[in-house]
Amino acid sequence: MGNPHCVLFVEDASRVPVRKAGPAVETDPLFPEGTNVSFAEIIAPDRIRLRVWERGAGETRACGSAACATLVAAVRLGRAERSARIDLDGGTLQVEWPEAATGVRMQGPVAAIFQGVIDRDE
Repeated sequence: MGNPHCVLFVEDASRVPVRKAGPAVETDPLFPEGTNVSFAEIIAPDRIRLRVWERGAGETRACGSAACATLVAAVRLGRAERSARIDLDGGTLQVEWPEAATGVRMQGPVAAIFQGVIDRDE
């Protein structure tokens, strides 16, 4: 995915204490450079509920690379199909990892959530 991910499969994503468990995993010695942490609940072979703790940022409403990493991990463990709907707090993504492909495909809505200006003189 281009950045490190740790995917943890859970029984109920809504009950995971992401703000406590996320930083503990992110900074574990197993990940010397830190890692994104995904808490994934398999709803069905083609549907996953996902919450994400992003390395250096905290809990986020959506993360495309985490959705892709989660699908790959779930497929490799035999827990999901190669195409699945990934439900995140910020919206839903459709992620596909075709057998013949060398990459993962992600599709979903895009929305601007922030705009700002940086004053370089300060």
